Amino acid sequence: MFDILIYLFETYVHSKSKISIDYDSLTNDLSDIGFEQRDIYNALRWLKNLSSHKNNIISSINTLSKQISIRIYTEAESFKLNADCRGFILFLEQLEILTLDTREMIIERIMDLDINELNLEDLKWIILIVLFNVPGCETVYQKLENLLFNFKEEIIH
Repeated sequence: MFDILIYLFETYVHSKSKISIDYDSLTNDLSDIGFEQRDIYNALRWLKNLSSHKNNIISSINTLSKQISIRIYTEAESFKLNADCRGFILFLEQLEILTLDTREMIIERIMDLDINELNLEDLKWIILIVLFNVPGCETVYQKLENLLFNFKEEIIH
């Protein structure tokens, strides 16, 4: 399922292609590529749920939650999001890339993934997908994309 989400994001979103979603055609295309029906269904359901959840958050994005909070993760969340992932989420909050609302939306979407544990690289993709799909997050999406993909390692002597 996760591979399908990444494939769709890279193929349709990241390439800036315009797509009108015809789920039957998309399902057939994904099936022809070799993805399994169950995974295709779960990925499309995940994206559809993302669309419905983003409407609940739009109004609060405009007021940029500058509130300070400490997120206490449940046992299930802590199991799925290891310490590196939780630390990265906190880091993005401190950089004001994530608000309290987008953080919760990301955690909720992660918990809906059909995987046991998420690694840091997969978390970055999920955050990009979520931020790309939330209106009003264009600037922070660009900031995160630049942070993740334009990172240059300098050698210090």
